[in-house]
Amino acid sequence: MDSEMFATTPPTRLFFRCALPEVVTAVFGALYSVVDGLFVGRFLGEDALAAVNLIMPVILIIEAISNMIATGASVQMSVLLGKGKREKASRVFSFSIKFILAFSLVLSVLGFVFARPFIAVIAPGATENAISFGTEYLKVYALFGPLIPVYFAVDNYLRVSGKQRLSMYIGIASQGLNVLLDFILIAVLHQGIMAAAFASCLSIALGSVVMLALFTGKRMDVYYTRKNISSLRFFRILANGSSELFSNIAASVMSIVMNLFLLKYGGTTAVAAFSILMYVDSIIGMVCFGMCDALQPAISYCYGAGLIDRMRSIFRRVLAASVITSAIAFFFMLLAGRHVAMIFIKPGDTTLAEMSVTAIKLFSFSYLVGWIDMCFSSYFTALERPGRSLTVSFFGTLFFPIACLYLITPIFGLDGVWLMPTVSAIASGILTVILALSLRITRNNV
Repeated sequence: MDSEMFATTPPTRLFFRCALPEVVTAVFGALYSVVDGLFVGRFLGEDALAAVNLIMPVILIIEAISNMIATGASVQMSVLLGKGKREKASRVFSFSIKFILAFSLVLSVLGFVFARPFIAVIAPGATENAISFGTEYLKVYALFGPLIPVYFAVDNYLRVSGKQRLSMYIGIASQGLNVLLDFILIAVLHQGIMAAAFASCLSIALGSVVMLALFTGKRMDVYYTRKNISSLRFFRILANGSSELFSNIAASVMSIVMNLFLLKYGGTTAVAAFSILMYVDSIIGMVCFGMCDALQPAISYCYGAGLIDRMRSIFRRVLAASVITSAIAFFFMLLAGRHVAMIFIKPGDTTLAEMSVTAIKLFSFSYLVGWIDMCFSSYFTALERPGRSLTVSFFGTLFFPIACLYLITPIFGLDGVWLMPTVSAIASGILTVILALSLRITRNNV
């Protein structure tokens, strides 16, 4: 089995073998939103750019359940493969695919029917144009149904099966198609915001079909089977993925809360500036996320196989790489943020440009400590410690950020919104380190 490399490849070589393809995939994956933002911002204007940011929380909520199942199933599959139980791992794989497809279909129908009411509720104060743009964008996503959420789930399962490079190639092809379609539909044919959504959705959907087909037969370490899993294993999947579910929902809630504060202190222009900030951050942040996510199957596999020292050795390399990457990201954002921001802004829009540059500079300090939560939350999930992972997610993605917004913005105004990620990351990082130091893993409690 290809997954046996997690137990036999030297740790440093394994890190690069897993991390490099996943980082490339993650960065190209971030281009889905970045390319949309670039074409929407440059060709459709500020209201359209704000609209994309306004509806992203809704899209993330639709995908939250599938991400929970995918993450929980990936951990279970890796642990079972580490124990040599391929048939049971395949049951988990098959069940998760069926569950994600069925549940996502229901959520897609709801998203299409209630698109405009959702956006009107979560974005009070937004312009009518922004609400209309957001409704059109969300409805296109809903039309593509479950093929959007299942893409990211099956990508996880490819990596669990030791197919990191194959995952990377499919990711690059999908994202390349998205760039090409955006260019043709928006820049050349001058179509509207629905074209931007269509370009992203079609490229993801085609990638989903290809990846689902790869698991037919028994070519992979896991395969399709009609046998179901026990209720106990289902609840373990839910528990293992609970922090990811909460993180996705919390991120959506935080986006809504952030939009409320942005509209209050800076209007639609501040929402557009935040969109630009998130486009830049999505690429940089996905590098760290990609490294943590890439090594999660290896850590779970070694945990299941009882290779505790090897497991810790792998994680130490994840920590070292995250520290280095975050430091580089900090200096890049601080020094080059202005030039990057201008890519997304129409020439002559000086107000949005100045606000975006300020946002990027203040936000950049969050990279110095933000890696702590990301690394250890992934580590706790890989070790089937959902309670610790959920605690990190709750305080890091919701409690501390909201508390900081209410404490800082009355003093600093709009600058307080840009500073919030740094302040909350410091508080959450301290809590995470305490949880990590109290964790005891031995061969006896595997």
